[in-house]
Amino acid sequence: MKGLVLKSTGSWYEVLVKEENKTYSSRLAGKLKLNKSDLTNPIAVGDYVQIEKEDDRYAIIKAIEKRKNYIVRQSPKNKHQLHLIAANIDLAILITTLKEPGFKQGFIDRFLITTEPQDIPVLIIFNKADLYGQEELKTFRQLKTIYEKIGYKVMLISCENGEGIEEMKKEILGKVSLISGQSGVGKSSLLNSLIPEANKKTSEISNYSGKGIHTTTFAEMIIMNTNTFIIDTPGIKTLSFNNLQVMDVVHNFREFFKYSDLCRFGRNCTHRDEPNCEVKNAIESGDIYLYRYQNYLNILDEIESQNHWERKKEY
Repeated sequence: MKGLVLKSTGSWYEVLVKEENKTYSSRLAGKLKLNKSDLTNPIAVGDYVQIEKEDDRYAIIKAIEKRKNYIVRQSPKNKHQLHLIAANIDLAILITTLKEPGFKQGFIDRFLITTEPQDIPVLIIFNKADLYGQEELKTFRQLKTIYEKIGYKVMLISCENGEGIEEMKKEILGKVSLISGQSGVGKSSLLNSLIPEANKKTSEISNYSGKGIHTTTFAEMIIMNTNTFIIDTPGIKTLSFNNLQVMDVVHNFREFFKYSDLCRFGRNCTHRDEPNCEVKNAIESGDIYLYRYQNYLNILDEIESQNHWERKKEY
């Protein structure tokens, strides 16, 4: 039978068989366990799998169906492996905030590097609008301009007073949406606002570090209605990449890629020290934002500092 993976808790998976409207606690077949992979988890929430029932509660996963897309990142526990976050996504929603915790420059662009290779649409949400003063609102408007100019939708919301929540509901209807973000940005509060019956736990910001405390430990798909699903993921503290080469980054900053053909070295240009670089010309003219370029250079520096043997290919 065909099933949809709703939750992953290590070696067990909750699999929904839609025809029966029933979930089965499922484990991998032995042959799938033996397949060597650089992945920490061979199956992700959002995967479609073929299962064989053992009884009314348990099943064995016999095969994984082809994915239309997926999001993968460097494993937070083992830098030599990759972690499959989710699969078969219609929309990736990145939650961030300018206060509590403070905004981490570059995090948005790091997240976009995980979605852009798979052509997954992204909605960037700035949460906790009720805490913003004039300075934060000015910063929000600047960031909104930067990202909307290159094709990403940006919204301002507040789970405290409900600002933007109804508009966001319209964005996710009829889709499988992944919600991600740094620890403490309010993902669980947002889910409570979108789906009160989900009753997700929330945590305070750590007074000691100013960083968020994890409230979600495993990825989980929440059913909003018959055709609307939300994948909740654990909060991210850092995003590093052991699966990318320099040219992967070059080709996935979308506004840079648009100018690459005009560079002297074409699509092999890294837009750093090469002469007649059209991307650098566009930065000087204001057609490309310096903010994005600085984040781009930081990611390239990090990737080049890795040893070759640390890098992995995407799954």
